[in-house]
Amino acid sequence: MAETPPEAEERSHAPSESSPESPEVPAELADEALLQEALEEDFKEETTAPGKRPGRGQKKSDEELCREAFCLFFATPEPLSAGRLQELLERPAMARVKDVLTRLSRDLEESPFPLVLRRVAGTWRLVTAASQGEIIQRLKKESRPEKISGAALESLAIVAYRQPVTKAEVEAVRGVQAGPVLRALVDRRLIRVTGRADVPGSPLLYGTTKEFLERFGLDSLKELPRDGELIEG
Repeated sequence: MAETPPEAEERSHAPSESSPESPEVPAELADEALLQEALEEDFKEETTAPGKRPGRGQKKSDEELCREAFCLFFATPEPLSAGRLQELLERPAMARVKDVLTRLSRDLEESPFPLVLRRVAGTWRLVTAASQGEIIQRLKKESRPEKISGAALESLAIVAYRQPVTKAEVEAVRGVQAGPVLRALVDRRLIRVTGRADVPGSPLLYGTTKEFLERFGLDSLKELPRDGELIEG
């Protein structure tokens, strides 16, 4: 199963490739309001898609669907969208998929096991609780995680907050040449070229990727810390 950033305390339940150093990520979706908001978003997107009719899964009990969903999240190396989960559960009604995600999240929270269900980049995944981060790090004693230099992290932050942004704009903020750093971030799939600016010379525009969201444990760019939160931190 894919791993959330090594520097963040929360980890996926199975080890995977090392990830770069990153700032603290949001806590798991333990808050009921946040969980319901995320589920409503998935529910709206999937139920408005054409051709979505219940299948064999609709005849399964709630307990059976919940057990199957847990097995799928535990076994898959990839996060699952609500639509993909519905297909794997043999197409119960999307309303029941929503109920399964809600129930599974609550059951995990109330269980003695340090596992939680999180929504990251519009998909769902099973991860270990934030409190177990130090224990998970014991698996990494012999292999140091890939790190991002201070210069790269500064440039990545500028792209994340100001995207779409040109190389010249990044350099104007940092005060130094940014070409090599931006190329390195592209190679790491943390940023990508999103187009060209409508100015003389048509310079390239850069923005963050889905990989960026996954590496930093974010569901969307809206979860990036705001100015007030950075000052308080």
